[in-house]
Amino acid sequence: MTKVFTRSLLMYFNKIVRSLRPLVHSPPPQPAAADNIVRWPSDDELLPAPDTTTTSVVTTVCKVEGGLLMSPSTFPYFMLVALEAGGGGGGLLRGLLLLLLYPALRLLGHDRAIRVMAMVSFAGVRKDGFRLGSSTLPRLLLEDVSAEVFEAAVRRRRCVCVSGMPREMVEPFLREYLGVDAVVAPEVRAFGGYYLGLMESDGEVLRRLDMEEVIGGGEKEETCGDGDGRVVVGIGGRGRSFSRIFQKYCKEVYVATKSARRRWRPLHPRRYAKPLIFHDGRTAFRPTAAATLAMFMWLPLGAPLAILRTAVFLLLPFSISVPLLAALGMHSRRISSSSLPPAAAAAHNLFVCNHRSLVDPLYVSAATGRTDLSAATYSISRLSEILAPIRTFRLTRDRATDRAAMQAHLSLPGGGGGGLVVCPEGTTCREPFLLRFSPLFTELGADVQPVALHSAVSMFHGTTAGGWKLLDPLYLLMNPTPAYVVQLLDPVAVGGEGGGGGPELANEVQRRIAEALGYTRTALTRRDKYLALTGNDGGVDRRRVAGSHHHQEGVLNG
Repeated sequence: MTKVFTRSLLMYFNKIVRSLRPLVHSPPPQPAAADNIVRWPSDDELLPAPDTTTTSVVTTVCKVEGGLLMSPSTFPYFMLVALEAGGGGGGLLRGLLLLLLYPALRLLGHDRAIRVMAMVSFAGVRKDGFRLGSSTLPRLLLEDVSAEVFEAAVRRRRCVCVSGMPREMVEPFLREYLGVDAVVAPEVRAFGGYYLGLMESDGEVLRRLDMEEVIGGGEKEETCGDGDGRVVVGIGGRGRSFSRIFQKYCKEVYVATKSARRRWRPLHPRRYAKPLIFHDGRTAFRPTAAATLAMFMWLPLGAPLAILRTAVFLLLPFSISVPLLAALGMHSRRISSSSLPPAAAAAHNLFVCNHRSLVDPLYVSAATGRTDLSAATYSISRLSEILAPIRTFRLTRDRATDRAAMQAHLSLPGGGGGGLVVCPEGTTCREPFLLRFSPLFTELGADVQPVALHSAVSMFHGTTAGGWKLLDPLYLLMNPTPAYVVQLLDPVAVGGEGGGGGPELANEVQRRIAEALGYTRTALTRRDKYLALTGNDGGVDRRRVAGSHHHQEGVLNG
């Protein structure tokens, strides 16, 4: 009797699973005619090359989810918006709500789940100043782009990308970094300057756009045919959104098989239309459901750990705090590539390094064993200045005044005060690029000790261009295992007592640090970063310098 009951229960359970499977796995859009479906080719040629014997022009219509992007899930992108758009604790609450809804989202199906995630992520977010699509999401999205689909659909062809995700999320990365010609995606409705979380329907989007013009690039030509004109082929993906476009305009629709998808590889950064140098946001990991759950489980432990690490920084000397912090998960390593011994390299008084986070001067001080070092800061929060275990002083952006202040902190004849740590980039850069070095440090008349810094975080970024800088130390120290590598390079002599060298010397120091780290040198400045991430030039608002929420950071900018 028990066996019969168990067998019946299992049969009933399997029936439920089979009935729910179509809700969990949405098939790709199907064109009107079944003959138009083409399985993804198995050879290296992904799409047929244009026929050179005719004047036909090939346009590809590519679905973003499950087509251009390798991952079939859009959850990480909405989770990133939820965590970053709310700001501070509000973002964490919004992200927690989205995470709790994840089991239900798996049952809703792809298209319905996107609309629910858009509601949670966008509802109540201010429309003016929403820049996550251009400042935070591109890095996460670009890491998921298929090199095979990019070569087939985007490169050497006119490409129209179709997405069920909001246009505010996908259009900046598609146009700026991949060079896509047109984007078809719904917009999020707004009222009173705030997003409502409701997206346009497919029909509203198609009525708003002239698809003949979008696909033809403004040319009113035949959109589907075997002879002269424009031949449109499609690359299918997940969901049924905008399936009418594939049915009406595409001569053939390519659908990737599982075996073909397994061979896909991420697009190399060198293939981007422009390099990804600047990005913002606190989240340093791909926020999948499992990774986000791990983050929320870590926060109750990470916050007290950050406070403990701060206390160790403040209360103990470097000889004790460095090994103790290593036991608490903060890894650091010193490399001396200088021809001089470490003690001789540390004897210099002007340390010039690239800028990775607000604790750069602390690691330089710990690596050299120098407690008399000072950090020339520019508009960091008051809390960071109070917590700093070494001396800091603010720059005024007046060249003569700043030069006199820095010289007063150097152990030079007629001066005094110890050594100085400066970061001529003027702001942080997370990617392996170096910004232009300000030549102000070359006018101090002291030999330069270049220091190459490399940092790695696994959960949170300790810098922000548009968020609350008051929380920078907390986010940095909440990482489970933050790591720093401090590399002392060969000193650079500055000729003449009155200084000299100027931009040539600054470029030489930049070149040495770039070679040591394997980074790429650029001529970009702090102003370029803030224009890209916040829409302003990063100028200091004197009324807000004493506060903690201002769009400014840096250790030296001449």
